[in-house]
Amino acid sequence: MVELKEFEIADFQQLIDWVDSPEFLLQWGGPAFEFPLTEKQLEKYIENADTLVFKVVERDTGVAIGHISLGRIDRKNKSARIGKVLVGDMKVRGKGIGQQMLNEILKIAFDELHLHRVSLGVFDFNSSAIACYEKAGFIKEGLHRDSSKIGDEYWSLWEMSILEDEFRTH
Repeated sequence: MVELKEFEIADFQQLIDWVDSPEFLLQWGGPAFEFPLTEKQLEKYIENADTLVFKVVERDTGVAIGHISLGRIDRKNKSARIGKVLVGDMKVRGKGIGQQMLNEILKIAFDELHLHRVSLGVFDFNSSAIACYEKAGFIKEGLHRDSSKIGDEYWSLWEMSILEDEFRTH
């Protein structure tokens, strides 16, 4: 079991250590960051008023094992966007931690913030993340073809979302 706790300055180095290449940084953080990830970039990230930033902590041990955020919180349209999803500790990958993280962030979105829609973007080659999001109830809305450039390659991005009633009945 996991819980989400506020991501603080003391957590920066752990996240920096997990993000070890430009490709991984783009996959995790999208175009918001430049490699190498720095404390200065993370300071700016957590100052954003319309974003809730969390470290993911293993309940039994209190050890940080991941990261997730809920950004672009739009109270008028009752929507937000999940981003920066990362199970950072290699030892716990493939054990359902992603599902638990999503469930916790969706509870915040729908139960605490009373939102109607939560979206996310995921690169089309990240089949394990896509499967995790679909299992949580997210639906593919469309493919943004060749939307990000990394080196000489272009990556395509699936746009996915879940609505409040889909979360409640899932």
